[in-house]
Amino acid sequence: MSSGKLYIVGVGPGSHDHMTFRAKEVITQSDTIVGYDTYVGLVEDLIQGKEIHRYAMTQEVERAKQCIELAQSGKIVSLVSSGDPGIYGMAGLIYETLAEAGWDPKTGLEVEVVPGVSALNSCASLIGSPLMTDFAVVSMSDLLVPWEIITKRVEAAAQGDYVIVIYNPSSKKRIHQLQDTRKLLLKYRKPSTPVAIIKGAYRESETIVMTDLENMENHADKLGMISTVIIGNSSTYNFKNLMINPRGYTSKYNLQT
Repeated sequence: MSSGKLYIVGVGPGSHDHMTFRAKEVITQSDTIVGYDTYVGLVEDLIQGKEIHRYAMTQEVERAKQCIELAQSGKIVSLVSSGDPGIYGMAGLIYETLAEAGWDPKTGLEVEVVPGVSALNSCASLIGSPLMTDFAVVSMSDLLVPWEIITKRVEAAAQGDYVIVIYNPSSKKRIHQLQDTRKLLLKYRKPSTPVAIIKGAYRESETIVMTDLENMENHADKLGMISTVIIGNSSTYNFKNLMINPRGYTSKYNLQT
């Protein structure tokens, strides 16, 4: 059995205040750091003197293979990701790669996923209480998932009256996806349905736009790969620029002081 270990670490939205104690601990214990260049930059002050491997955005497979090879050679490796690595992150690709190679979790390379604060948590915390009832999370990226399947999932969430969190809403090459989603949602939801667009949560570039389904397209300049869109359900409402999704307490209790 290799004496190395692979940590798949979620560092949260970017601010060290929102990084878990365990994430900081394993990064400190690691002798090797691997990650997408932007994510490595989020922990720059914690990795001085370590062996660092930086990658471009589209090199996920190479990143996964190198992490595994380094750990199998005896290195203590931290593969860093923003948010949570188990939510649209690198954890899945690492486990898929290991499974294809016949890896045994009990006797093979030791792997630990260190969870982090995902965009759905960090963005929700900035705009009130939008996720108090059932919600669905959908990525608009169709690089790995066919657009027809994404559309089917969005429609199911719309029919089920779920609050919807949208990851990767658009990029330079992907514009129609969110436009199509908006049209689809308007079949089931009022134009006045609250919408929040959060870009760069807890980073210096943070911007927040509170709008509605009818006017969402007017804020296309706030959309991008580090943006998250939260779309309310039939009971969601705005209160002084906050989004509130009632849990149902008012039907059973008197909330007035």
